[in-house]
Amino acid sequence: MNIRSNFSSSLAPVAAVDIGSNSVRLVINDGSRDLVRKAVVTRLGRSMGGNAGSGKLSQAALDETFTCLATYADDLRTYGVQRCEVFATAAARNAANRNVLADGALRILGYPLRVLSGVEEAELAWNGATSWAQPRTTAFGEPAYDLVIDIGGASTEFIVGRPGSAPDALFSLDVGCVSLTEQFLHSDPPGPVALSSAIGVVRSHLDDVAREIPLIAKADRLIGIAGSITTVAAIEIGLKNWDPVQVHQFKLSRAAAEDVFRTVATEAAADRAANPGLAPDRVGTIVGGSLIVAAIMRHFEFDSLTVSTSDNLDASVARLLAVPSE
Repeated sequence: MNIRSNFSSSLAPVAAVDIGSNSVRLVINDGSRDLVRKAVVTRLGRSMGGNAGSGKLSQAALDETFTCLATYADDLRTYGVQRCEVFATAAARNAANRNVLADGALRILGYPLRVLSGVEEAELAWNGATSWAQPRTTAFGEPAYDLVIDIGGASTEFIVGRPGSAPDALFSLDVGCVSLTEQFLHSDPPGPVALSSAIGVVRSHLDDVAREIPLIAKADRLIGIAGSITTVAAIEIGLKNWDPVQVHQFKLSRAAAEDVFRTVATEAAADRAANPGLAPDRVGTIVGGSLIVAAIMRHFEFDSLTVSTSDNLDASVARLLAVPSE
C-alpha cells in the first residue's frame, strides 16, 4: 500500500524537499496523490571527498542547487503549499560550510533547512521504504526481519527491523555513489585496478556494518531505495521511459545486479548512456552505485532485492499529512 493512500484529498497540499548529496528532489502531495514529483541531479557532494576533497560544498555545486531550489519555490507557490519540510543529508552533514546551504535554502524556499543526522536519515528511509510492507513471520513462527538500504551520493544507510514497527538497528556508512566515484573511478571506463580498489574498500566497510549491527544476520528480505537502486532496476527491466509502477516492488536478483554492474563498469560513458533505463544525469555515477548494490547483496548473501520507490520523501509527506493544519 502506498504511504499516502490513508489521507483525504481535502487536505491542503504539503511538500517535502530532499537536498541530497547527488540529487535534489521535490514532492507535493494533496493527501491522495502526488501533484508534483521531481528530481534534479546537482551533485552537491562533489569534490568533498577523496584525496583532493576540500571538506566544503563547492560554489558551483551550491549555485546549481540554488537554481534547482528556485524552480521548486515556483512549484510551492503554484500549488499553494503552506507546509513544507526541507532536509539535507550526508553532503551537508559533512560540510564545513553547511550554513551557506542552509541560508540559501531558507532565502529561496522560505522554510528552514534541517540537516539530518545519519540516524535520522536512516529512520526516515525506513519509514518510507517499508510503508507498503506487511509484517511477516519465519517458518518457525517468529517475526521476520527486513534490511533496508538507502544508497545516496555520500552515504549509505542500513536499517534492520520488522515492518509496522520502529527500526531495531541502524547504521549510516560514509560511502555513496558520488564519493566512491570521486575517490576511485576516474578513468573512462574505470580500469581494473581502480575497480578492484573500490570493491575492496566497500567490502571492508561492509565488514564494519556487520559488526555494528549483527541483527543483519537475521534479515531474510532486502529492500532498497534511492536512485542507484531504482536505476539498476530500470536498466535490468530495460525501461525506455521511467515508470515507477514497473519499478516499485520489482525483485532484482543478485545475478542481475552483478550483470548490470559488469556491463556499465566495462563501457565508456558514451556507450553506457545508451542503456535503456539509464538517465543521462546518472551516467557518471552508476558504476559506483551499481558496485555498492552488488557488493551488499553478495556480502550479506541476499539472492534478491525488492525495490521500493517509496522513500524518505514519502515518509516526510506522510508526517506532514498526519498533523492537521492550524
